[in-house]
Amino acid sequence: MTTATTPGQGPLTGVRVLELAGIGPGPFAAMLLADLGADVVRVDRPGGPGLAINPAYDVTNRNKRSVIINLKAPDGAARVLDLAAHADILVEGYRPGVAERLGVGPEACHARNPKLVYGRMTGWGQDGPLAERAGHDIAYIALTGTLGMIGTPGEPPAVPANLLGDYAGGSLYLVVGVLAALHHARVTGVGQVVDAAIVDGTSHLAAMIHGMVAAGGWQDRRGANLLDGGCPYYGTYETADGRYMAVGALEPQFYDEFVRVLGIPEHADARKDWTRWGELREAVAARFKSRTRDEWTAAFDGTDACVAPVLTLTEAPHHPHLAARGTFTDHGGITQPAPAPRFSATPTAVRTGPAQPGADTEDVARDWDVPELSKDVNR
Repeated sequence: MTTATTPGQGPLTGVRVLELAGIGPGPFAAMLLADLGADVVRVDRPGGPGLAINPAYDVTNRNKRSVIINLKAPDGAARVLDLAAHADILVEGYRPGVAERLGVGPEACHARNPKLVYGRMTGWGQDGPLAERAGHDIAYIALTGTLGMIGTPGEPPAVPANLLGDYAGGSLYLVVGVLAALHHARVTGVGQVVDAAIVDGTSHLAAMIHGMVAAGGWQDRRGANLLDGGCPYYGTYETADGRYMAVGALEPQFYDEFVRVLGIPEHADARKDWTRWGELREAVAARFKSRTRDEWTAAFDGTDACVAPVLTLTEAPHHPHLAARGTFTDHGGITQPAPAPRFSATPTAVRTGPAQPGADTEDVARDWDVPELSKDVNR
């Protein structure tokens, strides 16, 4: 069956998003909305945000447009409110109370636009004893118990970059929240505030694990469970060339295929026998050390053993499967992940490179019908 595609740039074509510039999960959430077709206008501050990379390489600002507004200037708040009056969603990542002090908090915005979905992205949330405290991804995931799950027993917890907290527990929950609230606003005509806290989202990600703990099926310590490296057929192993293979042969049929290809048939009965897991791990490790990563990749190719090579960020785009799917794309000389997920009727794409601060002020002023925005754009 052939599905006709609709004109536009994704399923959120026609949705207007106002992003108050920040770092980390807020910009990533706004990028996801932009990838899905929303018209995202980023309000950059003079001088740019802290920890900023060269704007030309900040792909979290792709598919967006940028204006510069000094919120501390006498008319700064008024210009943001003019934009908010024409937006469907606003995203900000200030500490609690900062947007209110700047004159662009939910009350001020809703006075201009009652249907606005006001998305707030923080680590600790809008209330609670730590709400006013500074923090970053690693502290948020530490308190939720998720950081303590990751790593080798007897060693410090492994740091999962800022993927688990900022982006999985933060950005993705903000996007789900603002889209749900947008649906509500379009049905009822009433906007609302979405309080997306990284501690909440990251805790929510571990829902299944908490259930397993309650049922006695998960030990509350690292490297002692089925999915945290405690199981010898769910983990990573070094190869002869100092690289690694990842093994996830959990089900019986996959495990049988795994031990067959690896060449350790004598361990076929060790899958459920915890008392033999030590010897099984030693046997698996020794076998993987006997060949290179590429040799093992070839050996497991075409099997259902659930084994894959551990690739680097620069290797990943060249893997045959990812290349065939177009999981990565090149735009403006930058190799980057393509928009996800995919839609049969409203396809998405990387339409523009990273927005350059202030470069789109005149266009936004025209398109959003905010003529005051284009006055003294260099202030």
